[in-house]
Amino acid sequence: MKDAWSEARARTVTWHDPLQAASYGLKLPGLEHLRAIVDGELPPPPIAGLVQMQIVEAEPGRAVFTCRPDESAYNPIGAVHGGLVCTLLDSVCGCALHTTLPQGRGYTSVEIKVNYLKAVRADSGLLTATGTVTKAGSRVGFTEGVVTDESGAVVATASSTLLVFDLP
Repeated sequence: MKDAWSEARARTVTWHDPLQAASYGLKLPGLEHLRAIVDGELPPPPIAGLVQMQIVEAEPGRAVFTCRPDESAYNPIGAVHGGLVCTLLDSVCGCALHTTLPQGRGYTSVEIKVNYLKAVRADSGLLTATGTVTKAGSRVGFTEGVVTDESGAVVATASSTLLVFDLP
């Protein structure tokens, strides 16, 4: 069986020191921090290169990411692994809340509920994820996310609960 395998494929992932970028970002309100990434003033976090996503828009209470998955994200049955879509949703939901936070405040996911509505494959094209804030409380935030494929079809949705806290 092993003799019938195709040639191995590879993809190179590069990133900048995430702690250096994070320390600069800690000095900014959440919205300004994310806009600095969108504008290229700060490098994206390493996870962005790993899963081929990028933040393309940040507005108060809203964040938009894109992702172009390829076969390197396939699961054993020939579709993009749901974990990639969940990571995209977790990121966009968290960043939507981050746009509402003042300097010195951070967040982390408490829970995320994802509904997968359509299989994603490399030929699904560019995915667009939009996260919006439902409620930004002083200790807990609630957000929602939607991922569409290049044709505009919804492939997944999510609701997320996030803990808000003071940063060191």
